[in-house]
Order: sequence, then C-alpha cells, then structure tokens
Amino acid sequence: MKYLFYTIGICSCLLLNSKAFAQNMHTLAFESIEEMHNYFKYAPGKKIISGHRGTIEDGLPENSIPAFEAVLKQTQAIFEIDPRYTKDSVAILLHDATLDRCTNGTGNVADYSWSELKKLKLRDHKGNVTEYGINTLAEVIQWAKGKTILNLDKKDLSLEKTASIMKKYNAYGWVWVTVHNVEQASFYLKQNKDQFMSVHLKDWEALMKYDQSGLPYDRMIVYIGPEIKESNKSLYRFLNKKGVMCMISSAPTYDKLATREERALKYSAIFADGASILETDLPIEASKSIN
Repeated sequence: MKYLFYTIGICSCLLLNSKAFAQNMHTLAFESIEEMHNYFKYAPGKKIISGHRGTIEDGLPENSIPAFEAVLKQTQAIFEIDPRYTKDSVAILLHDATLDRCTNGTGNVADYSWSELKKLKLRDHKGNVTEYGINTLAEVIQWAKGKTILNLDKKDLSLEKTASIMKKYNAYGWVWVTVHNVEQASFYLKQNKDQFMSVHLKDWEALMKYDQSGLPYDRMIVYIGPEIKESNKSLYRFLNKKGVMCMISSAPTYDKLATREERALKYSAIFADGASILETDLPIEASKSIN
C-alpha cells in the first residue's frame, strides 16, 4: 500500500509542477474557434509578437519546443514553424531541406527515416550542438494547445496532407496555415470553413485578386513583407477596415541590425507605421523593446 501512496505522491507532484510551469508562461488559450478569430481582429494599438521559427536567442535551437517555452516565459507570442517530411512520411520541424545547418547530421531530410533523425541533436544559431532533439509536428501541435498559436509555413507537405493533419487533431482553434495565393486559401477553406490563415498579400495587385475572389476576410492575418515602405500604407488602410491585422517580418531585415538600440527603433517603427504583428527571430528582445 505504501508503494501506491508513493506513486500517487509522485504523480501529484508532477501534476502540480506541470500546472506551475503552465502558470509561469504567458499563454494564449481560447475557449472556442470564434474566440480565437475575434482575438485576431484588427484594433488600433494592438501589438502581437510572432516568433519566427520560435527564437534563436539564448543558445536555443529554432523550431523546437524548448525555444517556444523560453519565449512564453517572457511574453505572449505566436509561432511560425516549418514542417518537413522524413523518408517515411513523418512530419518533423526543420526549416531547411538539409540537415547540416540545423542539426549535427548531414544530407537531405527526406533521405532519412524518423527513427534515424530522432537520434540527432539540434544546433543553435551559432552552430553549436545543443542537448535538444528534433520535434515532430504532432508533438508540437499537442504541446501548443492552450498555450499559443502555431502558423504552419509551406515547405514540402502537400496542401492535402496539411489539411488532413489539421482534421486529425481538430486543431482549427490554435493552428494556422500559411498560404501564398488565392488558390491555396480557397483549398483550405473548402476543407474547413474555420481554417485560420496567414495570407501573403505583399502588393495591391495580390490584394485585389484576393478581394475579387469573394473569399472571407474574417479568418486571416496578412503578411505584407519584410520592411517598412510607403506602399504599405494603402494595404494597411484597406485591410484594417476589413478587420484584418497586418504582419511585417523583421527576420530578414531589421533583426540583422548591429545593435539592440537600432533594432528597437525599427520594431517600434513597424507598429507605428501600421502593422499589428511583428514576426521576428528575436521575440524576447522585441517584446521587451516595445513594452
């Protein structure tokens, strides 16, 4: 009997620790799909941080649960992630089609099975091998529920396979899909009308094509590009009137500035210019600078 109490005690401690850990994170949890959709409607002054591939800060590897958790300990955030297929069609998180930059392996991701790849370790942004292994998309989707929003970038998973994964986990309340054109948006909405999307509309021509398609505006954010420029103004005005939040990604641009002070000025300027969402490789730093 004492062993039973001992086991119960261990389980209770683990549960309490898990709850305490969750409470220490800045989570985004929604009771319904409608609540999530409403949260991501445009409102003046709203500011949201999106971790591009999670983060590259503090020696953490991109596209990993430890990186996501480190960000959420500091700030609310959503995350853009990169699913890829293994040789045996297991969806894992890795940005590159090759293993060399992000792991201590070499060669093409698609040439290895999941049983082979899970033996590898992830590298950080400086190339150092970390203690962390590759995460599967399935475990990240399950981890993220009640904690954050995942935005699935388009890599080598087909639209059909991505839609089937969404359906399998009924993940419409916390997982988005990135779409690059009207045809992709139309496909996903036909699979499920509640699918939320991050839509690439970087110029007026692309925006007008979307507008003429008759597709809805109430389940999307719009990625308009990686930099502040005058032509963004008309996109902001049009989309904000539709209730749509616009996102700028500083990952390929302002994140690369030499000093924290220079980066902070650009992060603030992005929101001042009209964007509501800042996607960045440095979400912890960015959140501190804008707050």
